[in-house]
Amino acid sequence: MIKSIRQILLVTFFLAMTQTQLYAADNDAGQGHDYRTFHSNGEIDYGKIGDSYTADLVMYLAGNQFMVMEELIKDFLINNKHIKTVYVETIPPGQILKGQILKQGEINGQKTAQNPDLFASVNLGHLKTLKSKNQMDDYLIYIHNKLELMVAKGNPKNIKGAMDLGRDDLVQSHPNPLTEGIFKFYGMEMLKQLGLYEKVTNDQKCKSCWAIKDKTWFTARHHRETPHRIENNLADVGIVWTTEVKHAQSENRAIEGVAIEAPYNMSDKVGYAIGILKTGRNQSNAQSYLSYLVSDQAQNIYEKYGFVKATAQEKELKPIP
Repeated sequence: MIKSIRQILLVTFFLAMTQTQLYAADNDAGQGHDYRTFHSNGEIDYGKIGDSYTADLVMYLAGNQFMVMEELIKDFLINNKHIKTVYVETIPPGQILKGQILKQGEINGQKTAQNPDLFASVNLGHLKTLKSKNQMDDYLIYIHNKLELMVAKGNPKNIKGAMDLGRDDLVQSHPNPLTEGIFKFYGMEMLKQLGLYEKVTNDQKCKSCWAIKDKTWFTARHHRETPHRIENNLADVGIVWTTEVKHAQSENRAIEGVAIEAPYNMSDKVGYAIGILKTGRNQSNAQSYLSYLVSDQAQNIYEKYGFVKATAQEKELKPIP
């Protein structure tokens, strides 16, 4: 009898722990993978924020490159054997600039270094801010991207293009306009050009919130949250980068993309700018990474994930205007 009670209690405890873990993983929606330390032996650590103070190369990058990093950094380390550890953060660049470089920031309760070696954004204005603070002098453009709509597999709501964002029967999940450059600088512009900005957002500017109750959700980190919300029937459609659709499909997730026609997809405007911070600890290693980034090898890896290569002129280092 006592043994049976113990077994029941153990099973109950196991089920409770499993449900707690599933709930945590569900809420996290993969965000822990946005802070990674790559080692020259091929190992990868996740969520070790303190490595931002000690790694041989520290990079804070616009989050929508997260799917490229494993292959790219492993290849970089193979070709730069003097570098043993690379810490890479892939979250919204506005959040990085305001919350981690211009002031002391914390991630998951841990302080993060204010002086990464490299910072990349889809908005050159972010780099201009660093120039005004005497923290960065030069930059280059290394890849391009474009906007796309993410929908559930099979496109059950028969969404045909960006104008459908004006429909009343859709629940939408979009990047927030406060820290997500994709929406602040490109998605908002697209909606305004289409005459849909007020209808979709009610001109609300918030994060992890309903811009319009039960209609438009603004994410904290769209490249993790939007596919998660669509897969869990919490949203019908979301503005993302085309590379994020391709990545989701490569993982056999229940996701499809709906193309946005030019010029509304912003393909002529979206350029990824990167520069070395003068305050970084590893100036030489940062230079090595920039040299690698503009190589055919690195450009081909980016292209494999759906990005568009930069031109030879764009890849030349030049003063921040």
